[in-house]
Amino acid sequence: MDLAGVLLALLLVLVLVVSLLSNLLVLLCFVYSTEIRKQVAGVFLVNLSFCNLLLTVLNMPFTLLGILRSQQPLGGCVCKAVGFLETFLTSNTMLSMAALSIDKWIAVVFPLSYTSKMRYKDAVILMGYSWLHSLTFPLVSLIYSWVDYNSVYASCTLHLKEETERRRFTVFTIVFHSTSFMLSLVILCFTYLKVLKVARFHCKRIDIITMQTLVLLVDIHPSVKQRCLNEQKRRRQRATKKISIFIGSFVICFGPYIITRLIELIPFVTINYYWGIISKCLTYSKAASDPFVYSLLRQQYKKVLINIVNRILKRDLYPSSGYNSSLDTENDYCLHRTN
Repeated sequence: MDLAGVLLALLLVLVLVVSLLSNLLVLLCFVYSTEIRKQVAGVFLVNLSFCNLLLTVLNMPFTLLGILRSQQPLGGCVCKAVGFLETFLTSNTMLSMAALSIDKWIAVVFPLSYTSKMRYKDAVILMGYSWLHSLTFPLVSLIYSWVDYNSVYASCTLHLKEETERRRFTVFTIVFHSTSFMLSLVILCFTYLKVLKVARFHCKRIDIITMQTLVLLVDIHPSVKQRCLNEQKRRRQRATKKISIFIGSFVICFGPYIITRLIELIPFVTINYYWGIISKCLTYSKAASDPFVYSLLRQQYKKVLINIVNRILKRDLYPSSGYNSSLDTENDYCLHRTN
């Protein structure tokens, strides 16, 4: 194995370890905290973390073996099963992120009717559709024997073996990525841009009140005025930053791989091996980043983790916050500040 292969293998090992630990922490917080379990958004977060955990345990190790051995590491039946799971889990995670964005959109844009518009039953229905949608495409690919080891990505995934099936496989691939990646991206953009619009409105209202207060307090020290103005600027940037992370991480992690899979449908195009592995590692990196983007960096999850550590070390526990983070999107538009 050359140096590039070793570096790619090390990168995948790092992604695997981070993904395994972070997703386990999210599930541990869900089991430990009654408040988190009460939140409707917890259904989407658990489904997302569960799918990411399965992808980490069942798919990443075999891709790592494919990189190390430079050949198919598994038997035919096992490879088909792993490829089936990868297609299902990747699609399911995308739709789970779309469901989370819908939940945030309703919480921010329709806060007074959130409890009636987004109930546990509604969340279960959305997840049921996500599972049904995600199962359809790998089942079809399995029926047509389009799941096999693909040396370009060093993994068991969608792969065309017979040129006579190219037209049908091309249609299948375009429909699959359109109804998983593109559909989720459109939902993410629509919902989060609506959230950003509301966030800017509230930030503008707070800024007006702050400026009116500063005008009235003519004797206020200049350093205090400057701190207030700096806080205004941070409020305006905070919501934009969060929305950019939600959408940007989705595009950066999934986009290169999806575009590569579509480009390789052109008969005369050959995908570079190293680029194929890099694009695959980027999709896996989403499983490692999701727990931080959606859960672990939120104040409530931090407090739950601290409580767990204190319980393990037998320290005195402080009461957990009663703040309802199913509406944690209030943080996104400057009403609360969390890190």
